[in-house]
Amino acid sequence: MACFFRRRIAAKLGKTLQQSDDVFMPALSAVPVFNKQETADLRLSISVLRTNGVLPVSGEIQAQTEHLANQLKRDSVVEDISAGSAVINFKIDRKLLAKKILEPFGTGHHGKIELNSELFNSLKTGTTLVEYSSPNIAKKFHAGHLRSTIIGNFIANLKESLGNKVIRMNYLGDWGMQFGLLGAGFSQFGSQEQLKENPLQHLFEVYVKVNKEAECNEDTMLAARDFFRKLEQHDSQAMSLWQQFRDITVCEYRHVYERLGVHFDVYSGESFHQEGVQEVVSQLQNKGLLKTTKMGTSVVDLSAEDQSNICTILRSDGTSLYITRDIAAAIDRREKYHFDEMIYVTDKSQTHHFQQLFQILQAMGHSWADRCHHVPFGLVRGMKTRSGEVVFLEDILNEARARMLHNMKQSKMTKEMDNAEDTAQKVGISALIVQDFKGPLQGDYKFAWDKVLQAQGDTGVFLQYTHARLCSLIRKNDDIDAATFDPSFLTEQSGISILQHLLRYDEVLYQSAQDLQPKHLLNFLLKLCHLTASAHRELPVKGSPQQVAQARMRLFSGTCSVLASGMKILGIIPVDKM
Repeated sequence: MACFFRRRIAAKLGKTLQQSDDVFMPALSAVPVFNKQETADLRLSISVLRTNGVLPVSGEIQAQTEHLANQLKRDSVVEDISAGSAVINFKIDRKLLAKKILEPFGTGHHGKIELNSELFNSLKTGTTLVEYSSPNIAKKFHAGHLRSTIIGNFIANLKESLGNKVIRMNYLGDWGMQFGLLGAGFSQFGSQEQLKENPLQHLFEVYVKVNKEAECNEDTMLAARDFFRKLEQHDSQAMSLWQQFRDITVCEYRHVYERLGVHFDVYSGESFHQEGVQEVVSQLQNKGLLKTTKMGTSVVDLSAEDQSNICTILRSDGTSLYITRDIAAAIDRREKYHFDEMIYVTDKSQTHHFQQLFQILQAMGHSWADRCHHVPFGLVRGMKTRSGEVVFLEDILNEARARMLHNMKQSKMTKEMDNAEDTAQKVGISALIVQDFKGPLQGDYKFAWDKVLQAQGDTGVFLQYTHARLCSLIRKNDDIDAATFDPSFLTEQSGISILQHLLRYDEVLYQSAQDLQPKHLLNFLLKLCHLTASAHRELPVKGSPQQVAQARMRLFSGTCSVLASGMKILGIIPVDKM
């Protein structure tokens, strides 16, 4: 949205300093808005120009700033230029600011915003494969998987909005020793009747029982190893039980994903790569990377000078491990999807696993390994329902919906709605997402129901309420035609502050694309909500002269569009009534 103005100011600087316009683009940014205070619109960082060799590093920085500010002339676009502390501030003609910022928005408040900005030119586009969620089969969807699911969904949405072709992959934990345990446990504690009645609950109970049994009974552990070996040898009975567990679980998971508004292009899993494991082992052997230990395990030595780093590839009985299947999966995906980058979203306890994975792929000669990234995240503490300890995501979603429904019924602001449950669910999920995205992803955080579902403060409820309120304003004033509007009727500071804040939208998305952290976009949207609340109070549409009403409607419908666009990137489904 700041495109036009950045380009004009860069041209002015280029002419004055006789340099290409493009060298000034990275040094120009929108000025953060402070409530009720008049500020400049864009600023130029002199330190960035010095670092990039555009200005000489010798000499006092402030003297340089003032000298350059004095050389620059005002024109029909820039009405004021002033030197700040190592920055030059530019104030844009107010009428032109409103015209250019609100130009893309007709009257349709849910129109898709075209995101085009010079800032995005430096971002590589292509095919991005994002692997996220990835729960374990035959276990109920645990609350711990919520973070991977919503963070991965945000990254996929962001990459898509910036012009990448995105493959959303759910890589299920559907192989390995846990299956050995479950297979052995099912013959001991399982029941096909109970499996039909409440599939995942029953499998979970079986898994808990067999785990307990295995701790004190060596025979159970042997039976588990035996079952897993049968799976790896494709024994028909073992495979048939495994397939039944897998189908049941995927079917149950899809319901949860539907509620979260999350979808996948590919449901993959560790089981898809058993064949590939043999190929990986052969390649590692051929390259002389695979060593056999005294214990009979097969390992790759990744040790550097200063530290030992041994990665086990096969157990002594020849069965594969999680990393072996991950190597096979990465190679297979590269061949199948020709991705330009691959992003894994898992908790930070797996950081070492991914370092080893990328190192092994490099050692095998796969140069694309440096385009594989791990996005780690911290743990959530205290995410419990009223009823108990083990927290399943379905229970958390039910609880969020129930509490939200209760709050909505208590509130004087709530409108009569056709589908209050559906709205409560969407708002409840927004609340969970906003709570999660506020800080840096790597941090752990403490979950608190009371904070999450508050209507006041920076919460998902406040975000949804602002959007619903703007939708209501647009519905009530649908007789006002804001398709043509006169920007000179938007002169009040509360309206100007919104326009100035919207200048930052592309910068915020650019920043999010750099570090894949949702907090930048979330904080931008929450600030927009606060600015909107002030403008809503101070700029009435009803009862205002026609041209004033038209201009204000254009401002509010533009704000609504940006809010909806940003919420969707975060993975939040905007509600129109609340």
